[in-house]
Amino acid sequence: MRKNELFIQFLTVVICLLLLAISCVPSAEKAAKPQVKPEEQKPQLTAETVKPAVQPEKEVPKAGTQETPKPKAKPEKQMPAVEMTLKFTPQDSTNYKVITDAQRSIKGEGALANDSTFKGGTTSNRIEMTFAQQIKSVDDKGNAVAEITIKGLKCLSLEKNNTILDFDSSREPDLNNPLGALIGQSYTIEITPDGQVSKIIDANQAMAAFKGISSANQTAKQILSQDAIKERHAIPALSACDKKQLRTGDNWSSIKAFSFGMMGSKSFERIYTLKEIKDVDNRQIAIVEMNAIPSSEMAEELHKEQAMGIFSKMFDSIDTYTGRMKLDLNAGKVKEYFEKLQSEWTAVDPSAGQEGGGEPAALRMTATRLYHIELVRAEPATVRKID
Repeated sequence: MRKNELFIQFLTVVICLLLLAISCVPSAEKAAKPQVKPEEQKPQLTAETVKPAVQPEKEVPKAGTQETPKPKAKPEKQMPAVEMTLKFTPQDSTNYKVITDAQRSIKGEGALANDSTFKGGTTSNRIEMTFAQQIKSVDDKGNAVAEITIKGLKCLSLEKNNTILDFDSSREPDLNNPLGALIGQSYTIEITPDGQVSKIIDANQAMAAFKGISSANQTAKQILSQDAIKERHAIPALSACDKKQLRTGDNWSSIKAFSFGMMGSKSFERIYTLKEIKDVDNRQIAIVEMNAIPSSEMAEELHKEQAMGIFSKMFDSIDTYTGRMKLDLNAGKVKEYFEKLQSEWTAVDPSAGQEGGGEPAALRMTATRLYHIELVRAEPATVRKID
């Protein structure tokens, strides 16, 4: 019984530390380098082992007869290559809805779930924004200056299951909240054809409206921060691709790392594959799928952060990291793009619960990171809900 109490006390300390703040912010990203395969060792040949190959005699057709020609195999039809880039036209306007969600939850299972001294919970930060992207100009390299105007906003923040912030611009009373001042605000960025935000030209005017220290003002400043703007408008699948022309089946990759605070950091190689080109309403839609695998390429960069993950060695972990992109090749616009990472850690104490014949005590922690952007109609009210 004393051992069970000590295990629960230890878990309580872990929970308090892990639920203090949510920090699933990606720490670094760079293009993955292809691995060079070692050359195969050629067998050594000697005079004794090498024998001259016997050339078979050619069969000569008899006089008066005609050799029957063999049908030639038809070569497989190769699909034409496509260019995976964004295209911009001055004065063109497109409306998007983007969702970012960072969530961390802790719960007890088995004997721990029935223990009154254990308290789990969820800490999360979810932001949904609808914005208009108007192209102001395009240079000779295809880079566009785009003005982003916020049309709608939802913010939901939880800390240990307690609601810290719940804002929805579609609810009229919520417009009195300081976050309501974000609706109609604009900032200007430069976007490259390969889906990168190369420059934040001006966000000062929008940022100047939020000088307070309330949670709403702090959330507004975070939404308008350079890191948040770059993440909101970048398309990783395009920026990672270094090929000008792609065919169905081609793949490319990049490295991305995430920090999980006291649970350490993890690095993944995101592998993108051009699955198919669909014809939809006389338009070519490229479908790209992403699956990620653990990577050790950034081991040196993550060494210091891993040293801080003192609890990670006590848990078994599993990760699922997938994504998908739909790109309109005719218009050069992203119709939909998402990436979702879900990491899970589990610790089990087999001795806890055995005295009463119940299940072992277990602690399960889950961290989720979501990015989703989708082309929508002009009216925010027509945007469908995405879970």
